[in-house]
Amino acid sequence: MLKFVVDEDLPRSSCRVLQDRGFEVWDVRDHGLRGKSDREVFRFAQSQGAVLLTADLGFGNLLDFPLGGHAGILICHFPNQISTAELNRQLGALLDQLTESDLKGNLVVFEPGKIRVRRR
Repeated sequence: MLKFVVDEDLPRSSCRVLQDRGFEVWDVRDHGLRGKSDREVFRFAQSQGAVLLTADLGFGNLLDFPLGGHAGILICHFPNQISTAELNRQLGALLDQLTESDLKGNLVVFEPGKIRVRRR
């Protein structure tokens, strides 16, 4: 079963989208990681064996976060004007499409109407 760590730049309600699909989920805000560095958030996700779900494009840096060196990174790259409900709707639709092998060790960038997977 996939596990996810949700970064603070996504709405808390995104955790429910994941939980409703049966995933184990941690929100960094509940674990003293609000405002912490990307490295600290990344280490926490890896300590849980979890895919990091974030909107922070910095996690797309393959030099800092090399493919295969983590449980997976899923970046949601959406305009700031998108509603939380629409973001969560599209996130749910994405999760219904992706498999564990699409995420494990890979970088997935999810934008409105587009999914890019960089595989290890």
